[in-house]
Amino acid sequence: MPPPVLADVLDQVAALLARHVAFPSTAARDAVALWAAHCHVFDRFDSTPRLCLVSAEKQSGKTRTLELLELLVPRAVHVANITVAALFRLVEAEKPTFLLDEADRYFGRKSADQHEDLIALVNAGHRAGATVPRVTGDGASMAVRKFPVFAPAAIAGIGELPDTITDRSVFVRMRRRAPDEQVEPFRRRTHEPAGRLLHDKLAAWALADDKQQALGAAIPDLPAGLVDRPADVWEPLIVIADAAGATWPARARAAAVVLNQLRADHEPSTGVRLLADLRQVFGTADKLPTAVVLERLNAIEEAPWGALAAGRGLDPRGLADRLREYGVTSRNLRLASGVAKGYTHSDLADAWRRYLPPPPLDESYIRYAATPQVTDPEPEVPP
Repeated sequence: MPPPVLADVLDQVAALLARHVAFPSTAARDAVALWAAHCHVFDRFDSTPRLCLVSAEKQSGKTRTLELLELLVPRAVHVANITVAALFRLVEAEKPTFLLDEADRYFGRKSADQHEDLIALVNAGHRAGATVPRVTGDGASMAVRKFPVFAPAAIAGIGELPDTITDRSVFVRMRRRAPDEQVEPFRRRTHEPAGRLLHDKLAAWALADDKQQALGAAIPDLPAGLVDRPADVWEPLIVIADAAGATWPARARAAAVVLNQLRADHEPSTGVRLLADLRQVFGTADKLPTAVVLERLNAIEEAPWGALAAGRGLDPRGLADRLREYGVTSRNLRLASGVAKGYTHSDLADAWRRYLPPPPLDESYIRYAATPQVTDPEPEVPP
């Protein structure tokens, strides 16, 4: 029997997800569908992206998404907590797909320091060949063994997760369903057959002889600006989308641009926030005196600058100290009113280019990001 047509299977996976979860956008839904497919072939690639589902509040569809993924991915291990020892021993024994729920309990800001080893293992496990050394045996039989930790993982939690995890993730910010957003209630006993059928179709596609080498050898064209770690994150999903054909290559690239931008905007460092606000402050100006820069920065209501120094705001020394880390220093500017200390657009341009994400590349990506998810035809159910 020939393997199933991947584009059709992905359409059905996306439809199943959309029936039960009100994703924030079509981009998010498509990314989760592609991530589910990648779990069946993750070992063909150099890295496996983490799927990071976060929300501000409970009841935002995170656990429901994991419950659906449990039906779709191979050897699912769906847990609300896990130890370091259990994780690496499961990887060696079962090559599972980890679905880590309530991750804020052990990866959140208040608890991350107590689970540094687990965070390090989850981070390391995104790269092929990653291992963790552990001592096994007793007495004379003691020896150091290297346990593999390369395995797919989806992580769901409330609030902020460590940026070392989100940097390695397809990042989806979930939200509570609005009253006018209707989804079908999920009942495992009712909907499991449809999910298992799609699991089997993905598994059959993954085992097809002509797919064994082609996926790992593919070098896809990535959207401009998707480089370094974001490229590592999205390359496996885009390769799979290219293998599927039909509408999926365009959908995957649009999702990559949209969701990577959301990840970059998730929680910038104070320095990156300052650079972004400076780009806004400068606009098209060629140069600005320090006094004007500070006045405009401190006037940005949602920025932290005006609240510094007990409400006196960011001052010239504080601005200079922060910018010095990025190789930016003030200079004497010749102005109509005389000479004053300040900054030029060209002084900041290199830091903006290096540390800030580029502006959206195409308006179609913005329209795509804002598009509510659509529900495709329902997946078939086995007799």
